[in-house]
Amino acid sequence: MTTPTDRPILLLDVMSTLVYDPFLNEMPAYFGKTIDELIATKHPDAWVRFEHGEISEQTFYEIFFPDGPTIDAESFRAMLHDSYRLLDGIEELLGELREHGVPMHTLSNYPVWHEIIEEKTALSRWVNWTFVSCKMGVRKPDPRAYTLPARELGVSTSQCIFVDDRGSNCRAAVDVGMRAIKFESAPQLRDALVDLGVLPTT
Repeated sequence: MTTPTDRPILLLDVMSTLVYDPFLNEMPAYFGKTIDELIATKHPDAWVRFEHGEISEQTFYEIFFPDGPTIDAESFRAMLHDSYRLLDGIEELLGELREHGVPMHTLSNYPVWHEIIEEKTALSRWVNWTFVSCKMGVRKPDPRAYTLPARELGVSTSQCIFVDDRGSNCRAAVDVGMRAIKFESAPQLRDALVDLGVLPTT
C-alpha cells in the first residue's frame, strides 16, 4: 500500500482521452468542409501557436483561414460547447479514482477552450486543471511538457503515470522516466491502472 508521499500521480491527457474531441467531425462540418479540406486550408501554425498561448483567441479566429473569413467567436464557441462530452465510462472511472484518493492532474495540449470544457463537463470535480499547454507554453511531446509538471508537483517523473491516446506522447513520457498508458477505452484504462496497483481488482 502506498503512502501519501509515494503514491502514483496520474497526469491525464484530456482530448480523446477524457473528453470527446470535435476536431474531426463537428469542426469541419461547422465550416462546411471535410477534415481533409480543413487541414488543407487552415493556417500552417496558428493552431500550435494558439495551444502554446502565443496568440490570443481573437487572433486565432482572424488568422486560422489565411484566405478568410474570420471565424465568428460566439457561434464557434457554441458549437464547441455543444460538442464536448465525457467519453463513455470516464465519469465512473474518475469517480472511482477520486474515491481511492488518487491524485489527478491534466496534462493537455489545448488552448483557452479548456474553459468551455470545464463549463460543459465540470471535469474539475475529479481532475485538477493543472497543466494545459496554453498556460505552460510548451506542448507534448516536448520533454519539458513532462518534466515541468513533475518538478512543479515536487515529485520524480518515476512517480507519475501518464495517460494519453497518442503513442508518440506516451513514448516521450517514458523517455523522461514516467510510466505511460496509451488510452483506448475507459475499461482498458481501468485494467491498466489495476495492473499498476493504482486501483484494486474489484
